Amino acid sequence: MSEKEQHKDEELNQEQAETQREEHPESAAESSEKQEVEDDPIQKLQDEVQDLKDQNLRLYAEFENFRKRTAKERLQMMDSANKDTLAALLPVLDDFDRALKNTEATPENEAVLEGLKLIQHKLGETLKNKGLIAMESTIGKAFDVEEMEAITQIPAPSPELAGMVIDEVEKGYKIGEHVLRYAKVVVGKEA
Repeated sequence: MSEKEQHKDEELNQEQAETQREEHPESAAESSEKQEVEDDPIQKLQDEVQDLKDQNLRLYAEFENFRKRTAKERLQMMDSANKDTLAALLPVLDDFDRALKNTEATPENEAVLEGLKLIQHKLGETLKNKGLIAMESTIGKAFDVEEMEAITQIPAPSPELAGMVIDEVEKGYKIGEHVLRYAKVVVGKEA
């Protein structure tokens, strides 16, 4: 190829490039900006630093979430272990209640009754300190499936006692807001 032909080819290429820039001026500007950004090492480093900062922030947030979740799980595990122990001791509390009800208040039994009351009180306070809460007496209240378990129904002595608790066989207990043992009750029904 001669010099003239090369010169013509170069002029033709330049004309085509100018025509393309005129038809698509934004793409030409974008390509020149991209070229500048790609060639600018400072901008590359700033972008890389920003990416690393974002990555570090995400990792920190993930770690905080992990730490909070494991702390919550640890507390739940301790509560469930506590729950099993407290549930195992509830029959002992029931036995103390029955023993106090069935021991006659005579001068001979006065010391025994006093000892039973002291032991029951001490055990009750210890369990209370561990989170056990005795539910209020349910006698005379409307039956509530959220806190009570009906073991039987009997004809209500009066019409207003229909659907109400007539007797409480076993006391109910909670740990915080969670029911540990439902109160076992006898419910009145319409005759």
